Amino acid sequence: MSRRRKLGTKKKVALLVSAAAVAGGGAFAMAATSNAAQPQSPRTLSAPDSTVCQGLATALGNNQKFIDGQKAKPDAQSAARIANREAVIEQIKVQQKAAGCTVGESAQDSQGAQNGRQAGQQGGQQGGQQAGQQGGDAQQTAQPSQTAPAGNGGGGAAASGQQVCKGSTVTLSGEGGAPAASSSQFPAGTTLKVTNLDNNKSTTVKVTSVSGSCVLLNNAAFEQVREPGKFLIRRAVIEKVG
Repeated sequence: MSRRRKLGTKKKVALLVSAAAVAGGGAFAMAATSNAAQPQSPRTLSAPDSTVCQGLATALGNNQKFIDGQKAKPDAQSAARIANREAVIEQIKVQQKAAGCTVGESAQDSQGAQNGRQAGQQGGQQGGQQAGQQGGDAQQTAQPSQTAPAGNGGGGAAASGQQVCKGSTVTLSGEGGAPAASSSQFPAGTTLKVTNLDNNKSTTVKVTSVSGSCVLLNNAAFEQVREPGKFLIRRAVIEKVG
């Protein structure tokens, strides 16, 4: 009788352990299914991850740079200009959110930094040649200096039909209205032609305001030369035509 009781107890323990294991496995499976069913939030992109994000960040940074310049040296129209650019920045933030980009990300002065690196590389390559030429000239009779032709950095001094701002990228300012441009180098009324070499589309616009870049196109002008889904033109030709 005692042997039967012991065997019965062992069976009960085994049954309890089996039931617990089954219940635990079911709970684990339910938890795994629940976790798998939860939607994964999309990863927020930054400027280096996406051409769209980079273009929007550059546009936001250029507008912020313009605002900072107006605050540093205000005039009678600064308040209106600042209010206008702040509205543009808010519109850019809406576009950043819709594109999955980091809202408020700014690539401020990215074009200036790129141009600075290019100038530094060119200066390093030409430094030795210039030093050698100056050393040879010192041994010769001094000649009258000649006026050098205006370079591309001369901005408003560039001749009509001349290519300007070589190597600059072009993005949008976010401003509405008829096709127009803003520029840090050309005064209002200057006519510029911008060609997107990636699709061979061009637009000719007048400069109507100041910005932090060689040229920024407003929304209407940018639509005339843009590639679908892109907010930055990497390969652009900018010409002063009037």
